[in-house]
Amino acid sequence: MALAQTLPLADEQPVLSVENLTTSFLVDGEWKEVVRDVSFTVAPGETVAIVGESGSGKSVTSLSVMRLLQPDTSRIGGRIALSGRELLSLPEHEMRKVRGNEIAMIFQEPMTSLNPLFTIGDQISEALLAHSSMSAADARLETIRLLEKVRIPSAASRFDEYPHRFSGGMRQRVMIAMALATKPKLLIADEPTTALDVTIQGQILDLIKTLQDEEGMSVLFITHDMGVVAEVADRTIVMYRGEGVESGPTEEIFHRGRHPYTRALLSAVPRLGSMGDRKLPLRFPSIDIGTGEQFELQDVTDTVAKGKTPILDVRDLTTRFDIHTGLLGRKSGAVHAVEKVSFQVFEGETLALVGESGCGKSTTGRSVTRLINPTSGNVTIDGYNVMQLDKTSLRAMRRSIQMVFQDPFASLNPRMSIGSAVMEPYLEHKLGTKNQAREKAADLLVKVGLSPDMMRRFPHEFSGGQRQRIAIARALMLDPKVIVADEAVSALDVSIKAQVCNLLLDLQQSLKLAYLFISHDMAVVERVSHRVAVMYLGEIVEIGPRAAVFENPQHPYTKKLMAAVPIPDPSRRGIKRNMVIEEIKSPIRPVDYIPPVREYREVSSGHLVQVA
Repeated sequence: MALAQTLPLADEQPVLSVENLTTSFLVDGEWKEVVRDVSFTVAPGETVAIVGESGSGKSVTSLSVMRLLQPDTSRIGGRIALSGRELLSLPEHEMRKVRGNEIAMIFQEPMTSLNPLFTIGDQISEALLAHSSMSAADARLETIRLLEKVRIPSAASRFDEYPHRFSGGMRQRVMIAMALATKPKLLIADEPTTALDVTIQGQILDLIKTLQDEEGMSVLFITHDMGVVAEVADRTIVMYRGEGVESGPTEEIFHRGRHPYTRALLSAVPRLGSMGDRKLPLRFPSIDIGTGEQFELQDVTDTVAKGKTPILDVRDLTTRFDIHTGLLGRKSGAVHAVEKVSFQVFEGETLALVGESGCGKSTTGRSVTRLINPTSGNVTIDGYNVMQLDKTSLRAMRRSIQMVFQDPFASLNPRMSIGSAVMEPYLEHKLGTKNQAREKAADLLVKVGLSPDMMRRFPHEFSGGQRQRIAIARALMLDPKVIVADEAVSALDVSIKAQVCNLLLDLQQSLKLAYLFISHDMAVVERVSHRVAVMYLGEIVEIGPRAAVFENPQHPYTKKLMAAVPIPDPSRRGIKRNMVIEEIKSPIRPVDYIPPVREYREVSSGHLVQVA
């Protein structure tokens, strides 16, 4: 049954009209429907958001509109019309004139969408030359104008630069410039901010709003982030398992959403500032997708061992990477990735390390575990002086500290069953027999919400959230006292993220684990951490109890991070943050560079901020 929805005014022809869209893929000789009977319209100048988790069919819907699916293994049914013109019946050569001209698309990962062999100027000019009779010189001038429009600094001088010279946010702005080159009627933005840091995300959302106001174009915005939806969308379509389950004005969806899945999505979104002056972390509510019923779980009890020696003690940790240039490979400088970082983590405590990509937080986590050899400083873990360990002692030390990485698929061997992957650390450290390892692995899989009969399966047979649970189970096989969670929930959908965070809190409570929680998601950090350390350009600029840092941020960079977080409140739609667009400063320093001596002032008990 087609999804009922609010239609545009009768005298206003929609820019995009989709009726009863059904998309199928050929799987093992049979056609499998992945999008079923979806209908919606996008009016002139309107922003419509399609929201749902991975696998809900939202990206397939957008690719169906663009007719970018492989024709021999896909089948698109229903009706798709652009300004009244039927697209599904167009010959391919006519459809090529529509793509990039009347409809443009921005993809999630700009680095894979840009050709590394061509300059960004040539790639934007290509769209202009393909869809108009413009000369190469005019195309160059128009490209520079577009780069200036999307706020690329020194646009003229950057025309001839290659994609790898741009940051993630700058590459995404290049993709937007390319999409806008031919003044399309419709812009399809498929998860354009998911892979970006929170401040860059804020800048991109502001930019899309501004350009929409200036150009009057329509936007179809695809995302799983309800905070982003609230800030950009006039109307929202909620997709679940290939079907549109609810549709309407965004404010209606947020305040009076009727479908259980809609309510589940909204309940799983962490809201910045919702913790107030609470001292302890707080679990996410548990939602029954079938009924929408919400179960508030018991509060987290205090697990921090007060007054004891810290389980992890880091003093003046410094990690630099030398840069060698010239024919003889002389040292010409160094990347100052981590500069004199100090902190402590106690048993049962979570210290969150936050900041944008490139600030040094992941390098800090890898330096602490000696996956990267630090340049100087002192690190003590569970009594081990990490900096002075030989190979044998280092191996023993790693039983006390384990890492959970951002991408669980990359950290699991695709040729190894998950049972073997979880058992491997136990057997490598010769802690018992294979039968004992199997028993412990089965017990841990139950602990992380999986079943022991899954042990024979391989990583590709699991969802992203399940793979992350497997990675956590493997980290626990050695009974560590500290876990470094490096962006462990950043790539997960909102409800899966809530489940994994709850799992980490439950494990902390039962096993008294200490976490170094590395993240750029400020709303999640506020929910799960006891203390917070903010990093910028390799240094900690502010550190303190979570309530103190979030309720009374002192450093300008901390305030900037807080201001950039999308808030799931539709009343903020249209509000622009007016964030200053600037390149992230480089941590590369010359050979003779001497870092300044930093001083900190104490704002309140345990709350320290770097003095400018």
